[in-house]
Amino acid sequence: MPARAMDMASSFEISRGDSREPLLNDMDDSIGYSTQNDVLPDGTQVNGDKANQIKENLQKYEQLFGADEDAFEQPTTTRKELWSYYLYYNGDNGVGPGSYSQALFQSALTGAGHDPDIHPIQKGNCGNAGCVIPWGSGTRSVASVVLIANGICFAVMTVMFVGLGSAADYGTFGRWLLLVLTLICWVFQYGMMAIRHPEQWPAAMVMYIIAYIAYGATLVFYAALFPRLARYQPHVRKARDEDLKEGKITQAEYDKIESLERNHVSSISTAHSNIGYLLTLVINLSVLLPLQGNPFGNNLALCLTNTYWVVLGVWWFIFQQPRPGPKIPKGSNYATIGWKQVWLALNEIRHLPQTFIYLVAFFLLADGLNTTGSLVGIIQNNIVQFSFLEITYLGIAQAACSITSTFGFWYIQKYFGIKTKHMFMVTNFFSVFIPFYGMLGLWTKTVGYHHVRDFWIYNILFGLFQAPYYAYAQTMMSEVTPRGYENMFFGLFGITNRASSIIGPNVVQAIINSSNNNWMGFPFLFTLCAAASIVIWFVDIEKGRENCRKYVEERKLLRVAKESGLTTSQVVEGVATGELISGSSGSSGTVEHVGVEVSAKKDRDD
Repeated sequence: MPARAMDMASSFEISRGDSREPLLNDMDDSIGYSTQNDVLPDGTQVNGDKANQIKENLQKYEQLFGADEDAFEQPTTTRKELWSYYLYYNGDNGVGPGSYSQALFQSALTGAGHDPDIHPIQKGNCGNAGCVIPWGSGTRSVASVVLIANGICFAVMTVMFVGLGSAADYGTFGRWLLLVLTLICWVFQYGMMAIRHPEQWPAAMVMYIIAYIAYGATLVFYAALFPRLARYQPHVRKARDEDLKEGKITQAEYDKIESLERNHVSSISTAHSNIGYLLTLVINLSVLLPLQGNPFGNNLALCLTNTYWVVLGVWWFIFQQPRPGPKIPKGSNYATIGWKQVWLALNEIRHLPQTFIYLVAFFLLADGLNTTGSLVGIIQNNIVQFSFLEITYLGIAQAACSITSTFGFWYIQKYFGIKTKHMFMVTNFFSVFIPFYGMLGLWTKTVGYHHVRDFWIYNILFGLFQAPYYAYAQTMMSEVTPRGYENMFFGLFGITNRASSIIGPNVVQAIINSSNNNWMGFPFLFTLCAAASIVIWFVDIEKGRENCRKYVEERKLLRVAKESGLTTSQVVEGVATGELISGSSGSSGTVEHVGVEVSAKKDRDD
């Protein structure tokens, strides 16, 4: 997320003609930028003092018409608020919906399935070879059904993130949305405790899908909060509101301060997620060890896991400070604003090229990595014979490595001043290696996820390099997200991160179902991850930050003009003279987002 404090000495040039940006096709005035000097519409040069006066007066316009989050007082991030944020992540660690629930679901499927190579058909005789269950008029492999369930999850999440991502930027909708999603996940995780018999696999599938959708959505909408928490940290706020304005630091120096704080909050929250992952698994040993051999011990472990999240997660909803966004634009509602905003965002490629290059590349990378994780998890469950105890031991190894690597990567980055992108590329190398290792299993059984030792290797590597991957991925997104549009762009990021796997699982399940070989999915996943990593290397973060600044400042003027009933030309002249004159339409205090209706009043004087 780019810093708000930008030198408004860059000029607003009012351009007319056919060479307008797509968003502004219906506008009488579009706004361009010149970094060389400051020019008013009449061609008058603006010196530094005049530019500062323009900035001050534009801020008054923002207050009058509510066009910017900083136009009104925003609370400084408190220690209680920040720690409650970390604790929620500590509880929302994924052990329940991402590991135990899938194992229960797959175990029920396997118990209801049969080995297609053994005749006569005998239910429940599946080993480590093929296993199919009745599906429609035929049969389908267990791995294929699990991947279909994941594909359904990601498809629903896609619709959810598109429809609700932008809506969360307005009013208090985002706050209540996160609460509802959290409660849904908690309820259905407790519901999974009822799965005890193979014939319950359809119910297990439904509850797994609902819980996983809610879990994935909580991660996305919760992640969208961290840029603002970092931005309003006391030392970052002082740097922006005092040091930058007084000229004690440059814009580049402020950008570095805010970027490091974003990395700090992101890395610490990711570390807490892994700390929670480790603690949950260790606590579960108190149930799994005494109840070895008792199938219901798995259900009790899931109950304990979910309770851990409830106890730690509730504090965020108590200590979070109110940070409402602007009111919903006129002519829109919470059900439609998301679709309008995403359509706008997709039309913004020319304005924010680096943002969209990153989103497309990360879409492919996350698709490959998420599907790889699902496929490795399916194979792992078969190899360890659905033993929650063995899964817990492997998870503890992953969590311990994750905690170490998250803090280690952060301190290395801070000590050497390494850029976020370079740290991200280190993690991406191992994102490519993980499916490559699985691909080797097509030609040899010595390596490639055929033995328990392979899953120790996988979980250790995943912990060491994929925990920082998630932290740097969302920090990279925040670097190229326009300020004030976090939920819209993190909603798109959620599509690329969680819902991207609408493609991978469907392709891989088709490959596996036709070949009856789980390892045949790895070549496709290796190619996907490798291609995406190459594209991410060419994303220019510095250029992306500058594009975001221009994007935000342009839309400030357009929104002020829209709400005030003035043309952009009149707004620029007004801020130059300090005259705050509302147009004939007046102001109701409601901000109309320019991306929803992109027509301005044509009240230009002849």
